[in-house]
Amino acid sequence: MSRTVARAIVDALSELGVRQVFGVVGDALNPLTDAIRSTESLEWVGCRHEEAAAFAAGAQSQLTGNLGVCMGTVGPGSVHLLNGLYDAAKSHAPVLAIAGQVPLAELGSDYFQEVDNDALFSDVAVFRATITSPDQLPQMLETAVRNALGRKGVAVLSVPGDMGERELTDDRPARFSLTPAVSRPEGSAGRRAAELLDRSERVTLLVGEGARAAREDVLALADRLAAPMVLTLKAKAGFEGDHNPFQVGQTGLIGNPAAAAALQDADTLLLLGTDFPYRDWYPEGRTVIQVDTEATHIGRRVPVDVGLVGDTGATVRDLLDHLATAPGGERDRSHLDKARERFDQWRAGQARLADPAHDEGIVGRLRSALDNRAHDIRPEVLAAAVDRAAADDAVFTSDTGMATVCLSRFVEMRGERRLIGSYNLGSMANAMPQALGAQCLDRERQVVAFCGDGGLSMLLGDLMTLKTHRLPVKLVVFDNRRLGMVKLEQEQAGLPEFGTVLDNPDFAAVAEAMGITGIRVTDPSEVENAVRRAFRSPGPVLLDVLTNPDEVAVPAKPTVEQGWGFAVAKVKEVVRSHGDNTGGH
Repeated sequence: MSRTVARAIVDALSELGVRQVFGVVGDALNPLTDAIRSTESLEWVGCRHEEAAAFAAGAQSQLTGNLGVCMGTVGPGSVHLLNGLYDAAKSHAPVLAIAGQVPLAELGSDYFQEVDNDALFSDVAVFRATITSPDQLPQMLETAVRNALGRKGVAVLSVPGDMGERELTDDRPARFSLTPAVSRPEGSAGRRAAELLDRSERVTLLVGEGARAAREDVLALADRLAAPMVLTLKAKAGFEGDHNPFQVGQTGLIGNPAAAAALQDADTLLLLGTDFPYRDWYPEGRTVIQVDTEATHIGRRVPVDVGLVGDTGATVRDLLDHLATAPGGERDRSHLDKARERFDQWRAGQARLADPAHDEGIVGRLRSALDNRAHDIRPEVLAAAVDRAAADDAVFTSDTGMATVCLSRFVEMRGERRLIGSYNLGSMANAMPQALGAQCLDRERQVVAFCGDGGLSMLLGDLMTLKTHRLPVKLVVFDNRRLGMVKLEQEQAGLPEFGTVLDNPDFAAVAEAMGITGIRVTDPSEVENAVRRAFRSPGPVLLDVLTNPDEVAVPAKPTVEQGWGFAVAKVKEVVRSHGDNTGGH
């Protein structure tokens, strides 16, 4: 007896090494979820919202490089997948989404819950197709998977409600033979890049996630060039820590002055595996060499003198072979030493800010009078405490906004730590569902989610998924009762805060009501012990920490306009507050 469409799909996923499928059950998916139920090697993780399912699948893909899988049923169920799939697409994460569809005979009739999936997913998917005959399997599934893995994107396979139980007429096992290619740029381009680097006096590297697999080669190149290494946020995992004497942190709005100066002081910039999008943070008039696997990425952020299209590791090894400069100190290392000295000074200042007793000193009291009159917990204190307590192989996720700012500045991705977030799409509500997906991969590995209160509350229902599946994720909630980054954006533009205040519940009490350990912290002196208690507690834990809503995340190179806008906004807020207190309108 031939297998059904549903059984053929589920068997193929199992053979691919997929371990979990995330989604919400329903009608068109029933044959598929029933096939998963009877497959020992595959686990169905029923989520409360399909968006969370897509985020979870994307997280698994980013951590492993393998296929992540999620499912959404007919109409609204598939629509709900969309935001999480966009995040996977922007993160170049291979994800297969199986979308339910109305019965085949009803397609195009405006049937109940009918949605045109091919149109719905047209912008987000590198491949999309609807199974209209069992004869299309397993070839259509093979094509979908090869597109997702080969093009590092989202593939969507729509399954009509009457198709899952139909039998294949020409049954055979699916075959997914994929061998990753290692490409190198043309030889003369590499030699030209090496010549430019040899003539340069001050080289700075801007290193992205695309260079992570080539860490040792990149360190060797930085040493040969005596070059400080500026990291993108996604390159923190792999390039931070005491074993990298070249890195000077990050640039951009969440960066630091040392990194900004390292870029500004250079005469040549070497971009390795990064598509860092913020044009304002690239200095003008520098020689620029860019290495990327995607030809379309070359020069789209900053004008490039030499573009090298190829694998970062292979390209860097070729550059090392072509460079005339020998190891051992022939290059002047003053550019590197100056950048590292600035970075060490900045880190020392940040460490003082993260001291729970900082606000008790003279400088701290002056600062508090301006931005923390209620003496709430500084988010720096919380992030630094988590950094000290977390394991050296922990997986971190972070919500977009102030939670990411704190993580970027106060959590070091040392050891085997990993980091994922919605750093390309910039979605809210990603940290908790991404942590869910990460924890499913390894229930023994520590997974820590840096959650904003706005992000957590947006997909709050999937806390129950953590509880149901006994996933020991540690949720650290930066509870400033605000959409903090939006507040800061308004104030820097000279606008008074508006629409950002959140009427939050006691999140720890909500967690307890769901059967999850909840810990609430309101006193700075209790932060350290509360963090350690959270990490010692078995099962999922929600640590709700009331942080300062008026914290200012100063960018790496603040402008006069930003400072003036902030001052004007604060005056407007004080005037408005005075009017409120006196009954004015």
